[in-house]
Amino acid sequence: MIDTLTIALSKGRILEQTLPLLATAGLPPEEDVQHTRKLIVNGPKIENTQVRFLVLRAADVCTYVEQGAADMGIAGRDLLLEHQPHVFEPLDLQIGRCRMCICGPRELVERGKPETGSRIRVATKYDNLTRQYYLEHGIHAEVIHLYGSMELAPLVGMADRIVDIVETGSTLKANGLVEETTLFDISSRLIVNPASAATKQKLIHPIVQTLRAALQSA
Repeated sequence: MIDTLTIALSKGRILEQTLPLLATAGLPPEEDVQHTRKLIVNGPKIENTQVRFLVLRAADVCTYVEQGAADMGIAGRDLLLEHQPHVFEPLDLQIGRCRMCICGPRELVERGKPETGSRIRVATKYDNLTRQYYLEHGIHAEVIHLYGSMELAPLVGMADRIVDIVETGSTLKANGLVEETTLFDISSRLIVNPASAATKQKLIHPIVQTLRAALQSA
């Protein structure tokens, strides 16, 4: 009987940086995962185990690994901090580097940060982290959940600030926004389901070690 080792991959910009790491670990997908419409793609066979990849929205990788539908996955630190899934994080893959920042219109940010006890409206997809930050600073934050185009919210008067991922800052600049505070430095992490870490240790451990060695030599 052939076993399986399932690895969840994030669609989008991180996938391009992930593929060379998979090749280094001897885990190349059999198909072009960047362009296929398939959601499950086979990888190589390792002894008696078939490696397969799930191609998912970035926001779903943590859930698939936590629930055991995938043994391993690659997820951004932003999602791990926001959702706090019960997974192991053995390795920072040092890809997808960016920052999670509080940003706002230049004129508001230049007036200074909100005072303790004040009220503020914040647009974000990181509801938990946003509430936690403003609660710690004694500020009443009305969190407005958005899935994208955060920069638009202050421009139409829907929010005073946004909490979002910033890579180059060019989109902020184009829309008259500036960074106020950096909350976290972000990169992508290798995550492992705890049960899989125990039952498939002989498969997972060498993969982690190979990736770690590749990163150290880069």
